[in-house]
Amino acid sequence: MSDVPSNKPYLIRALHQWCTDFGFTPFIAVFVDARVEVPMEYVKNDEIVLNLSLEACHQLQIENDWISFQARFGGIPRKIMVPVSHVLAIYARENGQGMSFPFDPSKISDLHLADNADDPVEKPKVGKPSLRIVK
Repeated sequence: MSDVPSNKPYLIRALHQWCTDFGFTPFIAVFVDARVEVPMEYVKNDEIVLNLSLEACHQLQIENDWISFQARFGGIPRKIMVPVSHVLAIYARENGQGMSFPFDPSKISDLHLADNADDPVEKPKVGKPSLRIVK
């Protein structure tokens, strides 16, 4: 039974469609590590919340392994890439209705490191995040 694909991307697509059909704003909460491509200045406690409304993002693709789109952050267009495995929840901003997903960051990191043994992936640092000024 372990070769049965995850139903998570299907549930994300269904809840996104439900939000859109009823005029709600679909948001996703995402666990951020080295595989997630988002503006890091908006990440707090290794998480980011993203607006997936049709008005906020362009070229939205919710595939079985990845969610990708383009959006503006502070007026600057950015390409966003999120592994479906890193989605913690999808919900409507207006009423909070949606679904959260079980998540264990240690299993995700180990799983992806094993999958990409040929790719040198930098493990995220554990501990308090810090910023530095680059000139």
